[in-house]
Amino acid sequence: MGKYFGTDGFRGEANAALTGDHAYRIGRFVGWYYGARTGKKARVVIGKDTRRSSYMLEYAMAAGLTSSGADAYMLHVTTTPSVAYVTQGDGFDCGVMISASHNPYTDNGIKLINTNGEKLGEEVSEAIEAYLDAMAEKTHDRLPAATGEAIGEIIDYVSGRNRYVGHLISLAAHSFRNLRVGLDCANGSAWRIAPMVFDALGACTYVINAQPDGLNINRDAGSTHIDGLQRLVREKRLDVGFAYDGDADRCIAVDENGDVVDGDKILYIFAKDLKREGKLLNNTVVTTVMSNFGLYKAFDQAEIGYEKTAVGDRYVYECMQEKGCVLGGEQSGHIILGQYASTGDGILTSILLAEAMLKSKQGLCTLCEGMKMYPQVLRSIPVRDKRAVMENSRVQETVHAAQKRLSENGRILLRPSGTECVVRVMAEAPQQHIAEQCADEVIAAIRAEGLA
Repeated sequence: MGKYFGTDGFRGEANAALTGDHAYRIGRFVGWYYGARTGKKARVVIGKDTRRSSYMLEYAMAAGLTSSGADAYMLHVTTTPSVAYVTQGDGFDCGVMISASHNPYTDNGIKLINTNGEKLGEEVSEAIEAYLDAMAEKTHDRLPAATGEAIGEIIDYVSGRNRYVGHLISLAAHSFRNLRVGLDCANGSAWRIAPMVFDALGACTYVINAQPDGLNINRDAGSTHIDGLQRLVREKRLDVGFAYDGDADRCIAVDENGDVVDGDKILYIFAKDLKREGKLLNNTVVTTVMSNFGLYKAFDQAEIGYEKTAVGDRYVYECMQEKGCVLGGEQSGHIILGQYASTGDGILTSILLAEAMLKSKQGLCTLCEGMKMYPQVLRSIPVRDKRAVMENSRVQETVHAAQKRLSENGRILLRPSGTECVVRVMAEAPQQHIAEQCADEVIAAIRAEGLA
């Protein structure tokens, strides 16, 4: 991770850690960089979520791009995977998504996507960081400013978003008629697109948290606050429910009983389906170190191989590319289906889960049978310095001692967040109270060392 760009772009408190000036400068560099690289006017497509600050950052980014001679194409409020789809499909030099994903509305972020629809490589991110640091130290901008007819244009490109919606609808092989579906749009990017897609497919759709006001994105809503969708599914006796995060690259499902079907269970459903159809290339699924023990035991039982990466969908995708895999994802609901997309796509995930139900004529509860989840405890603790926590000898000794006690019947993991100044402690054990005890011991050590 760099100074500004983490595992999921440049993220922080809007107009504090991440300002309009940052967005303008990033736009300046990106517009110049791709123009110099290709020898012609760069084309960059921009999307945003529903945060109030997204408009500020969007306009600043467009100003920076056009002042460097690039053309900025505006998708307006849309999802991260739609930006990736349009960037790749329409041959843009770069895509920009303005969003802080599942974070509260006070935060925001800038995600950069390359021409292949993938997250931007570290080489370009590091060059942008160097430019931002240079501009912080001096007032002179070394990049040339476009003048006259070389100044870039700002172009409304809502048609690109509409093509993405059409693409999603085209992926369903079955009619969703009579399927009773709940959608929690998190008051974010999915608020129009997800209902539009499911309505077009014929589903009987019940929608919550689709009234964004700029301040309520993710507030007691979406994939990180699943209880609202659970209530909806139970009260309305729905067949299934899907919850998205702020930029809709995640999906967490709720089965017909109102029980949560997280990313690990979704991976299990898709892996079995792909294996049955002979489409699970290399018979391997890419997971992260946060996946539940129960998933690996279920894969072993089903004779499906797996890889483990660091947390972050970019690492999952990189491993999928390296190993030639078509399926990967995270417990949090980032699911990458390589046949269809280069990023996690929450709406795509929900469509294909509904397809799996219709094809098998079974509910999600039945499709999850064969996977038993281990009790898992996840604690997040704000800290002063993530690196200091990870390098502290007493903290590490506590982690090792807990793992020794758990032996092969569980595990404990300490890792820094890639997007926030927190560390996360995850513990799994055969019994809930054992997992809680192990996690609490590590947090106590962090506090005792004065690191929190």
